[in-house]
Amino acid sequence: MPAMVKGVVGEETRFQSVEDRLTKSSPPAEVGLLIGKFSSALDRVSLFDLIPTPHNDSGEPASSITLPDKKTASKSKSQTPDSSSLFIDKDWVSEHARQVSRMLVGGIKVVGVYVWVNDNAFKNSTIMLCQTVKGVAEAAPILEVNWCERLLLQICYGPRRWNCRNCSLSSNITSSSLRPCDFKMGKVLSSFQTFRCMHSFNIRLPILHDGSSKFQTLSDVLHHAISVHAKELSDAKSLIDGKLVLDSEPCSSDGVHEVELLLPFSNNSFIEAYSQRDVSGILSFSGTICSFAYLNSKEPISQAVTDIKGDIITSLQSRLDIICDETDVDSGNHHDVGRQVGDDDVSVEKPISQLVLHLLRKECNLPFPRRVFAPWLAGTYVCDYLQPSETVEVLKDHCMELLSMKAPTEVPTILEPEKEVISFKTKSFWDVAVPFYSEIHLLEDKMKLDSRGESSSDKLVKPGHISVVAAGVILLLSILVGFVLFALKG
Repeated sequence: MPAMVKGVVGEETRFQSVEDRLTKSSPPAEVGLLIGKFSSALDRVSLFDLIPTPHNDSGEPASSITLPDKKTASKSKSQTPDSSSLFIDKDWVSEHARQVSRMLVGGIKVVGVYVWVNDNAFKNSTIMLCQTVKGVAEAAPILEVNWCERLLLQICYGPRRWNCRNCSLSSNITSSSLRPCDFKMGKVLSSFQTFRCMHSFNIRLPILHDGSSKFQTLSDVLHHAISVHAKELSDAKSLIDGKLVLDSEPCSSDGVHEVELLLPFSNNSFIEAYSQRDVSGILSFSGTICSFAYLNSKEPISQAVTDIKGDIITSLQSRLDIICDETDVDSGNHHDVGRQVGDDDVSVEKPISQLVLHLLRKECNLPFPRRVFAPWLAGTYVCDYLQPSETVEVLKDHCMELLSMKAPTEVPTILEPEKEVISFKTKSFWDVAVPFYSEIHLLEDKMKLDSRGESSSDKLVKPGHISVVAAGVILLLSILVGFVLFALKG
């Protein structure tokens, strides 16, 4: 059954600050994102902040007021006192939501859109507003709950008031797509508790010889690996501060609560059997993820575990998307992770997301972006993902550009807890499954060198013959020892 929001509470300090800024600058219109947390247990959304969408690449604002043509205005003058409407760059707002959602941690989401606009322009722009909200929901999906709506918050400046509505995400936009919702301001952030988890993982998947798997490219294989780990996490038990989470009681203690996830020892539901002839290599995807989540004091403690699990998978997905996005933007920037062999045995470099693993000629090793955290509101954190060559200056720039916040001035306030880099590696099957495979080949090569110039039928002893002789010697010694012990006992 789809979840429904019965009430919305906004953080009064942040909302009052936004209202003061808008009143002082008095722009004709402004559009931005609502950042908050949806609690299915309480049927309530807690709003933390309102983040304005920055100007687009052309330097133009993401929203503006449009007036009708003079001919149209003269004809409809007797019908409506104000025919102005709101124009929104929907694609730009959606892209802003996509990038901002990557910077949010467990449970905190882009939950809707806000607009600063007068009543008449708002009423004349229902379709535009609903399309914008739907675009944001698609760009920054909330997968943990079945919520088929998002919030639309209007800050009206004539007269001054706040109006909150639930906006349906259905394909058919009608007058009933917007439904009024109770809204009030209060102290939201002060009642939240912090949960932290350092989660280590190691996923191994086979690389098939003939490419018979439906997951061919590196991007597809890693997406599959992440989905496999998501299923494993769904069955994981959890410890909070060393105690097993068994019930849904609220958490009343203060401080940062440490979460540990206990994966099932063996889960064969995602493992398929392959013969030696099918497998050419192994994909190893491993590392350590740092995750944060924040819980309302009235929410059950199990919600923190759900938010942590969701944040881990979202973090992995975001890192993979960043790698794929960079190669899509700059197709000439090829990572040196391997070469692809075509039918004519010619090596051709490919963007990393398009590498076909079973055709690679050499082993691959690619580090993923690392996650760093910057202080945000009332002890909470936002995050960013840095490539190995990037510094925290990139985090500072993104905080200012995307979140409209002041950049952290002190480096010690920035957290870099991920010491073990997340990476994927491809290895030969025998290097992983049979460590002594290479040693056997070295022994055979040495035997071949020693037998040069002599008859192979007389001097070259095959490894199978060595095994038979050794077995015979062991059997003879066993019989001899048994005979001696029998004689002594007699």
